[in-house]
Amino acid sequence: MKALTAFFGDGEHQFKLTTPLIVELESKCGAGIGTIAARVFARQFSQCDIVETIRLAAIGAGMPPKRAAEMVAAYVADQPLIASWPLASRILEHVWFGEPHREALDKA
Repeated sequence: MKALTAFFGDGEHQFKLTTPLIVELESKCGAGIGTIAARVFARQFSQCDIVETIRLAAIGAGMPPKRAAEMVAAYVADQPLIASWPLASRILEHVWFGEPHREALDKA
């Protein structure tokens, strides 16, 4: 699966949750990926669901772990959670559904 490109903090960045990072996300959040996605989609999320989804997906797309932690500290940690919810939601939608719109366009 291709990485998702989205604006975060200071510009466009890529995000990708690989299988090992999904396992890490599940461990950090104490729930399976389906539960985490359901909580985020329903806006019934924990802070960990948002923060770790963004941090780990940035790492999965190639951002160094230290930089990903710095970005989350700067642009997520002290902000209202709802400001970061759209990005976390898009990342999890990308994991859950892939790129249905892009695939449809490519086939047309």
